[in-house]
Amino acid sequence: MIEKKGKTAIIRIFHVHKQYGAKKALTDITLDILKNDFLFINGPSGAGKTTLLKLLYRGEPVTEGQILIDGLNLSRISRKRIPYLRREFGIIFQDYKLIPTKTIFENISIVLEARGRKRRFIEKKVNSLLRTVGMADRMDAFPPSLSGGEQQRIAVARAVAGDPKIILADEPTGSLDNESASIIIKLLKQFHTRGATIIVATHDRQLIRETGGKVIYLNQGQLDSVKFQQIEKTLTTEMPDPADASRI
Repeated sequence: MIEKKGKTAIIRIFHVHKQYGAKKALTDITLDILKNDFLFINGPSGAGKTTLLKLLYRGEPVTEGQILIDGLNLSRISRKRIPYLRREFGIIFQDYKLIPTKTIFENISIVLEARGRKRRFIEKKVNSLLRTVGMADRMDAFPPSLSGGEQQRIAVARAVAGDPKIILADEPTGSLDNESASIIIKLLKQFHTRGATIIVATHDRQLIRETGGKVIYLNQGQLDSVKFQQIEKTLTTEMPDPADASRI
């Protein structure tokens, strides 16, 4: 791995392409993500943001190129090792992906059970996480009884339960009201402060502006350095609309 200004590149992406049949989802992506970065992947719908996240945790294989996670080459790991790789990640999905037939407590504890943690540790950890996300009083509730914002808070708690090095979030505020979105922003900042590397795919300009992380811009599956530079300069002001590339 490389060093930049005292930080280590925890993720290295070299000339990555992803293709689904004849459709090119990503083209020649090269990028270093440093340890404890707070990085936003910005761009319009269909730009390849979600695809890039999937490649990082081997939800999809690359078509061409290399990805290194903490020095591990994803192209060289066996299928059996993929579940162990994913323990390095906490993943927050836009549609939550909570198990509707399990309680909130059980949805989080299942992550720790899979790692062989003892019951006493699990209870202490889950209770602590529920207090952190402000949901301690709903531990016995089932996901369908919660609002979207509440479900996303549980999804955040589940994602960080295993103390992952890297948190991936796919449009984490996309379907939330402003109050719920602000809570998710606060939680992401909190776990970033604790040392996690956070990568967020979003078109939410307010989320980027309030958080103040780094930004890359994807357009039709390619990194656009011109838009990237312009977006960085305007983080504290009104950002250009990523859906309208003609004005940037």
